[in-house]
Order: sequence, then structure tokens, then C-alpha cells
Amino acid sequence: MLRTALRNVLAAKARLVMTVLAVCLGVAFVCGTLVFADTSVAAHRAAASKNFADIAVTVTPRTPLTGAATRQNSSALDDALVHRLAAVPGAAAVRPSVDGSAVLNAADGTPLRVGTAWANLAAAYVPGKDGKDGRYPLLRGHAPRNADELAVDSGTAAAGGFGIGDTITLATDGPVLTKRLVGIVTTQDTRVTAGGTLTLFDQATAQALFAAPGRYTSVDLSAAPGTSQAELSERVTAVLPPDRAEAVTGAAQATQQAGYVDTLTRGYQKLPMVFAAVSLFIGSFLIANTFTVLVAGRTREIALLRAIGASRRQVVRSVLWEAVLLGLVASAAGLLLGLGIAAVLPDLLSTTQGTLPHGPLVIGPRPLVAALAVGVGVTVLAAWLPSRNAAKVAPIEALRSADQPPTAVRSRVRGAVGLALLVLGAGLLLSLTGAKDASVENLQTAMFGCGVLVVAMIVLAPVLATPVIRLSGRLTGRFGMTGRLAHRNALRNPRRSAATASALMISTALVAGLAVIGNSTGQALDRQAASGLGADYVLSTRTTTTGIDPAAVQRVADVPGVRTASAVTDSVLFTGGGVRTISGVTPDTVDAVMRLDLVDGSLKDLGPGRIAVSRTVAREQGVSASGRLNARMGSGQDFQQYTVVAVYQDNPTAHDALGDRTEVQRTGFDPGSIQRILVRTDGGATAKTIEDRLRTAVGNSPLVQVQTREELVHQAAGALGELLELMYGLLALGTVISLLGITNTLAMSVAERTREIGVLRAIGMDRAGIRRMIRLESVTVAAFGTLLGLAGGLFGAWTVGALANGAMTRYALAPPWGTLLLLCIGSLATGVIAAAVPARRAAALSPLAAVART
Repeated sequence: MLRTALRNVLAAKARLVMTVLAVCLGVAFVCGTLVFADTSVAAHRAAASKNFADIAVTVTPRTPLTGAATRQNSSALDDALVHRLAAVPGAAAVRPSVDGSAVLNAADGTPLRVGTAWANLAAAYVPGKDGKDGRYPLLRGHAPRNADELAVDSGTAAAGGFGIGDTITLATDGPVLTKRLVGIVTTQDTRVTAGGTLTLFDQATAQALFAAPGRYTSVDLSAAPGTSQAELSERVTAVLPPDRAEAVTGAAQATQQAGYVDTLTRGYQKLPMVFAAVSLFIGSFLIANTFTVLVAGRTREIALLRAIGASRRQVVRSVLWEAVLLGLVASAAGLLLGLGIAAVLPDLLSTTQGTLPHGPLVIGPRPLVAALAVGVGVTVLAAWLPSRNAAKVAPIEALRSADQPPTAVRSRVRGAVGLALLVLGAGLLLSLTGAKDASVENLQTAMFGCGVLVVAMIVLAPVLATPVIRLSGRLTGRFGMTGRLAHRNALRNPRRSAATASALMISTALVAGLAVIGNSTGQALDRQAASGLGADYVLSTRTTTTGIDPAAVQRVADVPGVRTASAVTDSVLFTGGGVRTISGVTPDTVDAVMRLDLVDGSLKDLGPGRIAVSRTVAREQGVSASGRLNARMGSGQDFQQYTVVAVYQDNPTAHDALGDRTEVQRTGFDPGSIQRILVRTDGGATAKTIEDRLRTAVGNSPLVQVQTREELVHQAAGALGELLELMYGLLALGTVISLLGITNTLAMSVAERTREIGVLRAIGMDRAGIRRMIRLESVTVAAFGTLLGLAGGLFGAWTVGALANGAMTRYALAPPWGTLLLLCIGSLATGVIAAAVPARRAAALSPLAAVART
């Protein structure tokens, strides 16, 4: 039987290639997404991680150096302390550091790599006794020597188009700086090599920017041989002023950083896994359908083996050995193809605003296990079920017909199971219609209900295939005899038609549902953002830890065409149970730049000790206008009782709370700074002219983005738009698998119907008619899958949309009819493309040779 399996594998090379291709693609998509997931996580870990390999102990100020006010404080990290640390027994080397962040403009004036702001590093070039900084070896030029010079790493120079002697504009916080590039260095800092930037200043300049003259932000110590990190840390702590500095071991810093990076990269771990799960789910149907058709086409051969004495177990074992051999070959090919997919995905998913960090492919155990599980496991399972059914058929019955229809009992059982699953899934989704928020429990119910609904559609597909496809008879009948034959061919085996359409049905349902929810939510966010923003332009920093030059406010107000320029300071508000964003505004101008829908109270009383909160915060904290809220504003402050003067509808421009700007500025990350300027114009100048003037007013700072009202509204749904783009990627994935599945099924169907096609050619049907018949059959099957997918997707979107409706007051179901129409056209086009090769092969058959074939 093993030799039989080998002969079967090699007997039909075309069938072998199609089957291996089906399995290979299923493996490739799963392995590719798993490798991409591991690679993305590793690259992001590298981009956000500092290498502590050569650091035994780091000394930092007890209070972190944050903000201009803190910089004026006398830090304990000065040259005197550095000398005392160098004399600590067991300290091999001491390196004082002055670190911060700087964002550069590229040579063309655009901000450079602002998508990873936490990796825009800046530091002091600290020369040793030999005049060189071992941490940043010079590649070209020389080290910065004064306040007008800087150096960058080679990756930053290449990305920005910089050369030695170029003038570079940058910003660390507030005003724009202009300096000359005098050196290019190399670095092993993974945050830089994985996609960040590095800017180096001379020590005095770095201290003025990030600390204070003669002070440092940290001091790194390496341990002498025989001295542990813990021992060195104890000795260092003994010489530190306990209230102003502290020592942390490199191991403790690495552990703390690992927790932070895990939080940062959690999304990059989960999202590719969604791709992998969908790939596995859809790819399994392709593999299972391929082997179902393959074994069904060999029913007569299996019956002959039974007739000459082979037992059922031997027949099943022979088919399983064939599946194992094919699975192994396909797994190896799929793994290699998956590595190629993983290599190109970062470039495909990168945007102009930020690229994914770069790094080598990480091939862990998961892709290897998945390759065997999908390639061999799913293939063997797909072959076992049909081979077991075929082996049960009596030899004489199998020799009479190569296509055994399902029994009536089996059809009734399938219908009953599918109906029960449909009722269960629909019931779970309908139970969400009264949901008031998107809680974890509600989301879990929605996901489970959608999963049950998809399984129900798959189970019921063979039962629904006959009545649904029968409805299409009138359309295909318009093509004459070829259309009627195509219609009957699609009805001949409902199970095969349903299995062929399953991949297309799943991807269509997924994307249709998400497109409806995404479009509805996007429009709701647009309406909410538009109704809450009275300004025509918003100038804002890219992070809340940086600020706009305060002097720029007056320059913006003096721009011709500007009616009102209102500065806003953003900070954090700790309410005991969470962290919220509070916006510090000027009460006199807030009405001109913000459109607030007040639920209770008035903003006229806004001032020190008096705040306004959004409706969500008021509901969570149980407060109303004239109530009291125990909260802490900013860092380094104490909790106090704030009087709530007003409650307003949730507003993305106002954030979670509003306070007086003078009070919020005192508690911000950078005291006295502003993070936004809301601009109202008189409409007398063109949008392009005003935008250019505003950019000039802020010195074309890379820290500041100038956005129009329309761009702000679009940004409100930015994360949702990215999710939809990824989901459309899933549609492309499902379309590719569906395309191959339909092609594979039609090719095998043509092989089974060789004599039938020969008879049609013999009685007068030309080659064009044969091609038309195969294409119409393919389109009929694709239309069946598309119709079921649309029905399931729209129903799921209608029910799951209740979660957003409970959380967003302006949410309303808004199907994107244009997208859904393109989805239908694309799905039907899939059927046409899939039929191209099988139709050409069928038309090329010689009538006499086809009729004579047994």
C-alpha cells in the first residue's frame, strides 16, 4: 500500500502540483505571519531597548529631570560626584551622560522619522583620555566642539540626505535650532539601528539643552572583574546623597525595561496572530477541499483496490501516506515562501508617516511547528475524512459511480446542526443590541457569536447551495445552452460547490462586516470631531512631553488672516481610578476655537481650582456641575478637591477635562509650555497660503504639525482607518486563497468530466462554448459564496454595531455601498480569473481522445 501511495503521488504530475500548491500556500500564509509577528516584536524591542550589557550600575537623580523648571534645580550629578564614583572600589569605568530627545528635519524640510518619537535620541559626545567616545566611534568628520555643531549616526545621515557641512534644523523642545553637521558616527544602540535617530552635541550644549550647566542626567558604571552588580550598587549607594540620587543595577533596569517593552509591543504580537489565524482558517478549507475532490475523483480506483482484497484500513492508510508525503513537501516549500512573505510585509505595512523598525528575520519554533501542523496535520485530516467515507462504500457500488451523493439522513443531520449553530450565533449577537458600552465581556460575546455564525454558515452552505444556486439559473440561462450546462454543473455536487465557495464566503463576510462597522464608526467620529472643533487650524506637538515655543503664539496671532490664536496646554489628571488628559485653556477665547455641548453648568467660572469634565469622566466619577472631584493634576502634585463647574459631551478637542491654562501650565511635563495652538481665520486667504504662513510662524519646527480642520477630523478615525486597511489586506489574502481554491476545484472537475466534455465537443459545441461554460460555472460558485458572505457580514455588523452605539452618541449604521459594490465585483472577478486555466485546458481537449479516455 505504501508503494501504491508513492505511485499515486507520481501518477498525475499536474494534480500533484495543484495539490502541493494548495497546501504550500496555506502553510506560507500561516508561517509568514508568524515569522513577521516574531520579527516585528524583536525589532520593536530593539527600537525601544537600551543595551545594558556593559552597564553594571546607573546613577540617576532621585527626581527625574523633566521640564524647564526641574532643569534649574541643582542636580546631584555633577563632576564632583563623578570623581567620587570613579574612586568606588570595584568600579572599572565611569561614564557621565547627558541624554534627551531631538527631532530633525530632513534635507527636504520634512520631519525625519517622527513615527518613533521615543527613538529620536540625543546625547552628549563624551571623549575619553584619547579624545574619542568609545560609545560613538567616528566614521567621518570630527566630534562637535561648540554649540553650533552636531553629529549624527550613519543611518540618520542616509535617511535625511545629510552630508558633512550641511545645515540641519532641529528641535529638542520649543524653539527651532540650526546647527552644522560636522561628524557622522556609528552606534550599536538598538533603538537607533532599529529605525530611530541619534543626534550628538558637545557636552556643554547637551547640558544646556537637557540638564543644567555642569550637570548630568545619569552616570553609568562598569564593574571590575570579581565584583557583582549588587556589590557595586551597595558601594555606590553609600557615597550618594540619599535624597537626591539613587543607584540601579543594570539587571534591574533590563527587567524594568522588559516590562515596558512588553506593553509597547503587545499590539505587534497580537495583530499578526489575527492574520495567522485567518490564514489558517481559510487555508484549511482550501487544503480540505482539494483533498476531498482528489479522493472523490479516485473513488473507482479505491473500489477496485477493495475488490481485489484491500481492507478498509489499508485503503485509508494508503491515502494517508500519500497525504503525509505531499504535506512534507508542501510544508518545506510553504515555509520558504512564508519567509519571503515575512520579509516583504514590513515594507507593505509601512507608511509615509512612520516605517516599521528594521531587523533580521526571527525564525522561532512556532513557524516550524505551524508548518508541520498545517502542511501535514491539516492535509492528513483533510484526506482522512473523504478516504474513510470512500473506503466504506461497497466495491460494486463504487464501481458503478464515481460520485456518491450524500444520504438523506446525513443531509438532515447537517441541516439540523447548522440550524442550531445559526440560532445560537444569531442569539448571542442579538443579545448585544441593548449593550451600553464595548466592555470586555461584550466584546468576547461578540467574537464568540461571530465565530459560531461563521461555522453555522459553513455547515449550512451545502444545504443552501441547491436553492441559492438554482435562483441563478435565470441569469445563466440567458447565455443559452452553455449557461444551462454551467448551472447544472454547479448543482451537480452541492457539497463541492459549497466547499469551493467557503474561503470566499469567509473573507467576504469578514471584510463586509468590518467595512460597515468601520464606515459607521468613522462617520460618527467625524461628526463628533467636526462638531467639537471651532478652529480652522490646529498647531500641535507630536508628543505631550514636548512643547511649542511660547513666543510662537504671538507670531501666529500676527499672521495675516488669523482672527484668533488660542494656546492650549495639555497635561494629565489623576482621578484615583485612572489617568486622564486635561487641557488648559484661556476661558475668554475657548468659545471661539472649541464647540462644547454643555450638559450641565457653565465655563464662565473656569479658573484655578475649578475644572470642567467630559460626560464620560463625570459618569465614571459620579460627579456633576457644582460637585467636587478629588484629583491630582500633573506630576509632583498632591491630590486636592477640584470644583466641577461644567460637564460637556465627550469632545476630542477638549479631551477628558478642561482647566485654567495658568494652573495647568504649572503642573505639566514642561512647566510653562504649551502643546497646541488653536487658530481661527477670517477666511480671506487661501488655505495653502495660511498653512505656509503658520508653518513659517513656528519656524518650520519638526516638533510641530500644522493640521487643517479636515485633517483633524480624518485623524480622529486614524486608528480605525489603519484597522480597515489591515482588514482589506485580509480580503486580499482570502481572495488569493479563494482564487486558488476555485482554480484547483475546477481543474480537477475538468479532469473528472473529460469524457463528458469530449461528448459535448463531438456533438457540436465549439471551444469558445466550453470556455464559457467553465467560466459561468466558476462565477456561479463565486456568486454563491459572495451572497452568503454579504448576508452574514451585514447581519454581524448590524448586531455588533450596538457596542459602538452604546459608547458613541453619534453612531448610526452607515453601510459603505461603494465599498460593498466593489467587494461584490471583486469576488465575481475572482471567479472569472480562477476559471481561466481550467477553461483553456478543457477547450484544448481533443473530442475523440476525450471520449476514448476511461
